[in-house]
Amino acid sequence: MGNIETSLLNIGYLETLSYQQTPLQRLDPRVKLLTTLVFIIAVVSFGKYEITGLIPFVIYPVALIAVGDLPPAYLARKILLAAPFAFFIGIFNPLLDRTILVHLGPVAISGGWVSFASIMLRFCLTVSAALILIAATGLNAVCLALDKLGAPRAFVMQLLFLYRYIFVLTDEALRLVRARALRSFQGRGLGLKVFSFMIGQLLLRTLARARRIHLAMLSRGFAGRIHLLRPLHLGGRDVLFLLGWSTLFVLLRWYNIPHLLGNLAAELIG
Repeated sequence: MGNIETSLLNIGYLETLSYQQTPLQRLDPRVKLLTTLVFIIAVVSFGKYEITGLIPFVIYPVALIAVGDLPPAYLARKILLAAPFAFFIGIFNPLLDRTILVHLGPVAISGGWVSFASIMLRFCLTVSAALILIAATGLNAVCLALDKLGAPRAFVMQLLFLYRYIFVLTDEALRLVRARALRSFQGRGLGLKVFSFMIGQLLLRTLARARRIHLAMLSRGFAGRIHLLRPLHLGGRDVLFLLGWSTLFVLLRWYNIPHLLGNLAAELIG
């Protein structure tokens, strides 16, 4: 039961970070969304053997964490939580691609290990950018930005309701687990049969509660649109943020800064 409560608080904490009054949180959600999309496109567009060209992109999440006063340890734990998915996608590359690409002294590194490192680096960059977007904006504002930018309204509303339904599902699961714990004596009621009944009850209870929530929303004037207390306003600072970071991403994509600095240092030493 404690694990369920902790998970619910962890999900909600990411949303509460967007309520801070920092320069990052006060930016227009559309600007932050577009900037994040440009960043992700630039990162994933690199070749499978690219590593050095991706390193300068670390400046974006680091700068936003500092400006937005976001907890780096909390974001790192969220990235590690999803890391196994990327790990198991790329871990087979060394077995499939054994072409030697790099020699570090006596150690020969195959293309499979290089591509695996590239996958993990791109995963960390893209996931951190997405987490920072939610932590600095909030999912309500992100969905509103998607709606204003022309995304299908059905998709936007389904995304928003999916996120909100997580809290409903977790709350109902917490009630069921607490009720089972109060009625279990000497290990009774903890078998697989009871667990299957609980899953069915959880589905029925969450559907009933979701219906009540929907009726409450309709009674309060919900008509399929997202509304925020703070209206969207695109100012000069927002445009500067978007153009500045997007220009930097394009430059970092087309010019390998570590490679250029290495060549320059080699020429100076030589």
